[in-house]
Amino acid sequence: MKNQASNVVFDENFAANYDRRFAKLAPMRNALHLSIGLVLSELPDSARILCVGVGTGLELIDLAQKFPQWQFTAIEPAAPMLEICRQKAEEYGIASRCTFHEGYLDSLRASEPFHAATCLLVSHFFIQQEERRNFFRQIAARLLPDGYLVSSDLASDMSGSAYQSLLEVWVRMLKYSEAPAEEIEKFLTSYGRDVAILPPPEVAAIIASSGFDTPVLFFQTLLIHAWYAKRSQ
Repeated sequence: MKNQASNVVFDENFAANYDRRFAKLAPMRNALHLSIGLVLSELPDSARILCVGVGTGLELIDLAQKFPQWQFTAIEPAAPMLEICRQKAEEYGIASRCTFHEGYLDSLRASEPFHAATCLLVSHFFIQQEERRNFFRQIAARLLPDGYLVSSDLASDMSGSAYQSLLEVWVRMLKYSEAPAEEIEKFLTSYGRDVAILPPPEVAAIIASSGFDTPVLFFQTLLIHAWYAKRSQ
């Protein structure tokens, strides 16, 4: 099953500048990566990690540095983004521990099941809930029993006053990151149309109905929420 892509064009220029565009927000990203490392820290030294929608590979690099024997499979449909991830893996000397797959979950060849999967800011691009549920089911099918899913997405009750308040701060964040005004407007227009922003309990319910135990919300930064859940026995 193929991901429902946003209206962003992940071309070579976009990929080359992606990390730089959000460099000023690195402390937020680093806090999430620290939390993910803690969630997964009890996995065995030989753990196999599936990184779905890996982008330029920031979470992969972070985990590979913290856990020097783990093996990684990186999935990304945008070739320019995956190439940046591959280059980073080579620069950090971890490429030998990585398998790179350009495409989607349904085109990844069968392999030994994984101990954990990361899926950061990906599933909210599935507008239809059943498509989102099937996406998580595909991840669950790739995991060992009790294997971990770590997933983050934009989430909020768009009908509530808290969302409007958070959105104002979110816009301040985008301005702080030096995003152009027209790009900020595109982001805002996409929310609820190209990006499925659902109340956090609804996102958790979708995950739980996709072959996982009750998800645990372990991280929030403004609109970004992150959960971990174990594959159901």
